[in-house]
Amino acid sequence: PTVMAHNIVGIDTISFSTAMSSCADIGEWQRALQLSNVMSQSKVDLDTTAFNSAISACEKAGQWEAALQILSLMSLREVEMHAITFSAAISALEKGGEWQKALRFLSIITQRKIKPC
Repeated sequence: PTVMAHNIVGIDTISFSTAMSSCADIGEWQRALQLSNVMSQSKVDLDTTAFNSAISACEKAGQWEAALQILSLMSLREVEMHAITFSAAISALEKGGEWQKALRFLSIITQRKIKPC
């Protein structure tokens, strides 16, 4: 069943991030993306942790294209990206056999001087 934004009361970013992380752990990457959409609709702030949870879900499922879409959304919304963000994206690219793209992200990390969290 689909979660509806109007049915959510008292749910915060931490709750959503935890739920998305749980989805990632059991391979439910599509459900994690649904939750991120619900967060947007319900006016809950999407922070770095929430986005990282969604990227991680995509990474665990080998869904590199979806992971890159989330990165684009983070950039569009000017959400800070950490080493964890890029690491999950690079891992998703690696699992998808997209090593050239993964190398580009390694270059971005070096250029931006992104340090581990």
